[in-house]
Amino acid sequence: MPKYPINLPLHRSVTARIKDISQPRGGYLNPKMLATTQFDEGSQPLYPQEEENVHATIVGIAVDYLTRFMTGAPADEAFAISLLGAVIAQREELAQELKLQVKGLDTASITAAMKLSGFDSAFRGGLVAYRPVEDISPNQQTVENVAIMVRRSMAFFDAVGPKTLDGFTFEGGYTEYVSSGDGDFLTADTLWDFKVSKKPPTKDHTLQLLMYWQMGLRSVHPEFQSIRRLGIFNPRLNAMFTCDVASISSDVVREVADTVIGYNLEPMDLALE
Repeated sequence: MPKYPINLPLHRSVTARIKDISQPRGGYLNPKMLATTQFDEGSQPLYPQEEENVHATIVGIAVDYLTRFMTGAPADEAFAISLLGAVIAQREELAQELKLQVKGLDTASITAAMKLSGFDSAFRGGLVAYRPVEDISPNQQTVENVAIMVRRSMAFFDAVGPKTLDGFTFEGGYTEYVSSGDGDFLTADTLWDFKVSKKPPTKDHTLQLLMYWQMGLRSVHPEFQSIRRLGIFNPRLNAMFTCDVASISSDVVREVADTVIGYNLEPMDLALE
């Protein structure tokens, strides 16, 4: 017999599972526990987000994937989820053409990267969530903001140390509760998630980090065994937010691992969730 309630959906992503959870007041990991480090904007301030003409989700994905590409990942790896989404959308030829156009942070490359990022919706939400990527046509403000945020991300990695892993999944760490999800970056001792919101981290963002950390420890990736900090970098705010894992209550870690992700759960515990 499966160890989960009959009404619990299968094939749930990390973010979908978070939406199912009623967190305690302040969250399992209160964002106030995060230490904030503000980086200097230098001579490249962003245009206001309101002047961007592409959905914030696409902007965030493009910044993430272009950062992976600009810090050494081959385009096939940096845009792996997008390319899988193109298969689902039956637009593989277009996706391959767009991939070949991504060469740096020039306007043509960023435009192609943003169109390519639009295929993510097909992978994560199926065809019902997909919208034609041909409709993605970033204006100058959007292109320049993406370029600046990627440059900030590259400078961030220069400051915190080289990445040791990016675009990873959690084989070995999935459960009946959470069966999909992919992380952004690891450095030598820190798990990083990238956000491009104009607001500081929320309790959903910190729960996502906790889940990635616990899933990573149980995954096929040995790099997680050296993780001592959880961090969010936001290139729109040009700030990082970090927390030492040693400062997180063992009771919180256990509850997230058992109740939220689904490790070592007993049928009675599940019935009470």
